[in-house]
Amino acid sequence: MAERPALSKGEMEIARALWELKHATVRDVFESFPASRGIDFTTVQTYLRRLEKKGYVNVKLDGRTRVYSPRIKPRTVIRETVDDLVDRLFAGETFPLMQHLIEDRQVSRADLDALKSLLDQLTEERDADD
Repeated sequence: MAERPALSKGEMEIARALWELKHATVRDVFESFPASRGIDFTTVQTYLRRLEKKGYVNVKLDGRTRVYSPRIKPRTVIRETVDDLVDRLFAGETFPLMQHLIEDRQVSRADLDALKSLLDQLTEERDADD
């Protein structure tokens, strides 16, 4: 599959809104943001057009109105973004990223317990495969 251009912070914010809405007009996306966010209607429109050009959204015409829908699933964007981050910052090594997140991002005790359970489960599965 061809590599898509990465999303800017603003594009990612608009993409998240569209993932929540499933399909939406520019106005729908614009109105999904709280007024306190201070985003302009034309900014939303520009970001949606960029997302379309980059291949992240589909567009259908409903009369003269453009209706946007996600073309790429959030999970795919997350995977591609994290893979790019790991490659650029950690030379492809995942452990330094995990270590950073655990040590520097104030991971809660509940999350640490869940992570430990996941690691135990994965260890058991891999031991069974050997």
